[in-house]
Amino acid sequence: MKTTRICLLRHGETDWNAQKRIQGQIDVGLNTTGRTQALVAARRLAHEPIRRIYASDLKRALETAGPIAERLGLPVQPHVGIRERHYGCLQGLTADQVAAHMPDIHERYRRRDAHWEFSGGESLTAFAARAIGAVETLAAAHPGETLLLVTHGGVLDVLYRHATGRDLGSPRDFPIPNATLNWLEVGGGSFSVRSWNDGRHREPALEEALP
Repeated sequence: MKTTRICLLRHGETDWNAQKRIQGQIDVGLNTTGRTQALVAARRLAHEPIRRIYASDLKRALETAGPIAERLGLPVQPHVGIRERHYGCLQGLTADQVAAHMPDIHERYRRRDAHWEFSGGESLTAFAARAIGAVETLAAAHPGETLLLVTHGGVLDVLYRHATGRDLGSPRDFPIPNATLNWLEVGGGSFSVRSWNDGRHREPALEEALP
């Protein structure tokens, strides 16, 4: 079976990212830095043989995908399967606020309790199954092609763990910055990481582009 080459791109920065506020599925748009990161990523991806662009249906992912789609002359196809995790009662709060006002829930959050749903949210186990299943389905639909998936930090987290055999509950020991390139190969139920956190396009170009 032909493998599918997938570029995973976390959306550009939002004000809530800068404030370290838990966004989850609250629909926050990009800030000035994030919009610039999207333009820089578009420049970097201009010569990649990308055949399809899928993006989370949340605004910050769609806004990141827009300049890339324009540069490549491709449509953006929204996909709910690669939407960020729903964090229930934690959405809109900072980790410090959760620690101060909901210490028991904060401890579950800190420990990455895989089965806790955060009072109406999505458990880590259910979220991982959704994200992994969505990527497997997309890879199977496009064997041998190169896809771009514009998504979220939580999605990248569970996909990297799945590809490298890391436990969902273990501390994160790998980076997931905004708007860096992360490449997987997926096929026949197998995920492998080809490169991770490639940000060579970001800093010099951001310095040039920002006022």
